[in-house]
Amino acid sequence: MAKTKRTETIKKKGPPKKIEKPVILVTNDDGITAPGIRNLIEAVKDLGTVVVVAPDKPQSGMGHAITIGSPLRLHKVSTFEGIEAYQCTGTPVDCVKLAVDKILHRKPDICLSGINHGANHSINVIYSGTMSAAVEAAIESIPSAGFSLLDYSIEADFEGARKYARLIVELMLKQKLDKHSVLNVNIPAIPSELIKGMRICRQAYAKYEEDFIERVDPHNRQYYWLTGEFVNFDKGKDTDVWALANNYVSVVPVQFDLTNYTLKEKLEKTWNI
Repeated sequence: MAKTKRTETIKKKGPPKKIEKPVILVTNDDGITAPGIRNLIEAVKDLGTVVVVAPDKPQSGMGHAITIGSPLRLHKVSTFEGIEAYQCTGTPVDCVKLAVDKILHRKPDICLSGINHGANHSINVIYSGTMSAAVEAAIESIPSAGFSLLDYSIEADFEGARKYARLIVELMLKQKLDKHSVLNVNIPAIPSELIKGMRICRQAYAKYEEDFIERVDPHNRQYYWLTGEFVNFDKGKDTDVWALANNYVSVVPVQFDLTNYTLKEKLEKTWNI
């Protein structure tokens, strides 16, 4: 009886496929030595390859300013153990631009800005260097988020901010947001265990009732010091101001298209141009 020839299919095993970690660009507006940026890095450093490019000094309130009249300088620093980091002489927006063009030579998977010392809810988003860095990333087709803790103190407790920053970054990496997405995230300044959760919100209509205090310096020269009180005109329970006042983390999706589409439609019908 003839023997039946046994055939076996042998699957060749090649070298294991290398899974590339997402590249996470981190910046801020309080400066590279601020506790907030260190806490943000600690929260997300194991979720990808973190690269830091941040201002060499505080740049709060710079908005979307860019440097055009003086040279920009980048210096590599060893501020964060095991993390590639650079300090920049420019604005938060400059940091994002230089990071993409001169450091990474590619677009990172996401950009994170913060954790800011102080609120960036409501109208603050217009003035914020933290949020302008995030918006600049979205302009460059990089999904981004800006994080702010409602505590200006250098001794602020960042435990809750770290927890929710990590949670949001995990969701951003998992769900692959649109490349122009920007999230404005604010965290109440309360113990972590008292935070009730997150709310997806709209930006409240609020502003500062401002005043300039007039003073005289030691040389008898007049100068002014800006002060103001934050006033909320919006009583909606779906706003960032309401969420924060009620111990929720507020998450507001923002955009850089400032077109008022309702007014555009109205003018198209009434101006008869």
